[in-house]
Parts: sequence; C-alpha cells; structure tokens
Amino acid sequence: MNNNLTYDFAIVGGGIVGLATAMTLGDCYPDAKILVLEKENDWASHQTGNNSGVIHSGIYYKPGSFKARFCREGSRSMVEFCQQHDIPHEVCGKVIIATTTAQLPLLDNLYERGLANGLGVRKLSAAEVAEYEPHVSCLAGIHVPTTGIVDYKRVAQKYVEIIQAQGGELKLGTKVERIRHTSNTTVLDTNSGSFETKFTINCAGLQSDRIAKKSGADPQAKIVPFRGEYYELVPEKRYLVKGLIYPVPNPAFPFLGVHFTRMIDGSVHAGPNAVLSFKREGYHKTDFDFKDLAEVLTYPAFWKLAAKHADEGIKEIVRSWSKAAFVRSLQQLIPEVREQDVVPTHAGVRAQALKADGSLVDDFLLVPGKNAMHVCNAPSPAATSSLEIGKAIVAAISQSPFQANTVKV
Repeated sequence: MNNNLTYDFAIVGGGIVGLATAMTLGDCYPDAKILVLEKENDWASHQTGNNSGVIHSGIYYKPGSFKARFCREGSRSMVEFCQQHDIPHEVCGKVIIATTTAQLPLLDNLYERGLANGLGVRKLSAAEVAEYEPHVSCLAGIHVPTTGIVDYKRVAQKYVEIIQAQGGELKLGTKVERIRHTSNTTVLDTNSGSFETKFTINCAGLQSDRIAKKSGADPQAKIVPFRGEYYELVPEKRYLVKGLIYPVPNPAFPFLGVHFTRMIDGSVHAGPNAVLSFKREGYHKTDFDFKDLAEVLTYPAFWKLAAKHADEGIKEIVRSWSKAAFVRSLQQLIPEVREQDVVPTHAGVRAQALKADGSLVDDFLLVPGKNAMHVCNAPSPAATSSLEIGKAIVAAISQSPFQANTVKV
C-alpha cells in the first residue's frame, strides 16, 4: 500500500462525471476520505474535453429515462452552477429543422416528446425559423429555449477546485492496473502504488467496461468507440450561424447527424459524423491499436449493429474521408456554406456501450458490484447531466454506503 490510509470512496476516472460524483460525495459526507484517480496528466482529457460544449435540454430522450430526467434537471443545475461560479455560459436556445417533407412527421414526434419531457418547446414555420437563423433553409422547425453552451473543461476544473477545498485527494497520471478485493475493502493497484478503499465508483468512460471487469462485475455490454469529426467555419463566415442548428435526427440511426454549434468562445463548429475509431482513445484517422480494434471486430454484436445500419454507416465513412460529402450534409441546413468556408478542427470519441444482441445501450447504465458502482454508459448528455448523475450515484449508495448489499439502482 502507499500508506496505511483506507479511503471511504475512490473514484476511478477524472472526467466530468467522476469529478461531479466526488464533489457530491464531499457535500454529503464531509468527513469521508475521498480519492480520485485519473490516468492522464490532466483532468477531463477525453469525452469531457472534446465535446461540443452544449448544455442539452433533454428533448431527444425517452420520457422517464435517466437521460430524459437527468438532462432536463441537469440543464437547470448546470446553468445555476455556472452562475454561482462565474463560468461563462449562454442559454441561447436552438432550432431543430425539417428540410424534407418526409421529416415533417418526425419533427412532430420530436415536438411531442419535448412536451412529454416538460420542455417549453415551440413549433416554428419556415419564416419563424428564419427569425432565429436567417441563413437556414427548411420547411419547419422547433425552438428549444433551454439549450445552452459552455466550456465543460472549465466546469470540470471548478469541480476539481471544490473537491480540493473539501479535502478530497486527487491524483493525475495514476492508472488502475489491477483490482483486488479483501473481506471488507478493495485494493486498487496502479502504476503509482496501491490504494485501499471501502467503496469504488468507476467513472472511467472509454475504459469503464474494462475497469468493471477488473473488479469482477459484468456490465453485459462492451464499450465501442465512435469518433466524431468536426469542421469549423472560418471566422469571416461565422455570421451564417447565430446559435445552434440541428437537423431532425433519423430515428433508425443512433446519432444526431451533422449540425452547427456556436461555441462559448464565438467559434462555430460543424459536425460531427460518427465512425468507428480504431483505438479506444483515437482522435485521429490514423490512430490505431490492435488490441482495441480486435476487441471490437471479434465482438459479434458489433457486426449485428453494422449490418443494421450499413447504409448510414457507409455515408458516415464517406463524410469522414470526403470534405465535399461532409459539406453537402451541411448545405442541407445552410445552402450558402462552401468547401472553402470550413476547416478541420478537433474530434471527439464517444464511449458507447453495445449489448450482446447488437443493440446500443440507449440510457445511462449504472452497474452495482462488490463494494462498487460502475458507470458503464455515459455518453452525451452526460456532461450536461453530470451534477444529476453524481447525485443519483450517491443516492444509490444508500444510508450505509460501505456495504455492497445496500447498493440499489
């Protein structure tokens, strides 16, 4: 062991969900000894630090699901947190638009879902959409007023500062390599020594299924990494986008489609597509890891998923390699956009859990284990929902937090 200290809680993963959970634990258990382990040399290096910075409203998610509830409540609590801590943000709203007659019924369905989720959504005619976004071409739209923008890396850094002020211990560059259970505690063996804890919370994102298995838990799903690539409007073309412009999502495809997002720094990002990453943390087309790729390609569920979405998947791959194809998708929303108006920018990797039957886990997934809780699916809108996910995890540990049989989901 590093020392004789036994922690009450150890959180594996220093992204926004892990940090929010540690912060919430510090609030609820001020005398608890809390440890956060992050394998990278900076906080929020993966999904948190490479996302679109949107404070989501919750319009897309099935009423009653964790995503719908946590996102709706999270959009409010995230804005309140930013106000309290002077973090730059803006509740700018967004428009979701139908560009073909076939999309109009889908737009109506989405509007009804927004109402069911308790959002103040409003139907828009094409002329009304133009009042929000003059350069958009569409048949109709929805206005979602509670959508906002923020820099989540900055939010995560504030979480770190609060955890430190609470007395929590945070360690960067500390990778969990093995997990051992004793009769009453768990030992986390890392590249920087061993740490003993009464309760482990796995918030490892792209590595969450692997950490769960090291702990002896079965998430009944495997993380498949999908890279989302973005372009950015050149500064002189930013006037084309005032806020956030989204297409009606294809209900048969599990991703939202390319869209325009004005970032909190004033830049405008366009994307993302969604392609299989050949490395769990592969942010570039050339990134490759044999073990990571083999794990996906030998998982029968992946081929079931690929067969189901073959047509859309091929389109995503084409958009990945062809700027012209990517721009054509953008032109469906804003016809004025030209190839010279966009330049490549960062990419993100989504940690998406895939079940053995070939279906994607479409909600946040919390898996109880031996003196542990594993967050095994927390893609978007996890950043928006981070404070609410943290509250839910702490609530799930019940009044006697250190007994495995008290964990409830």
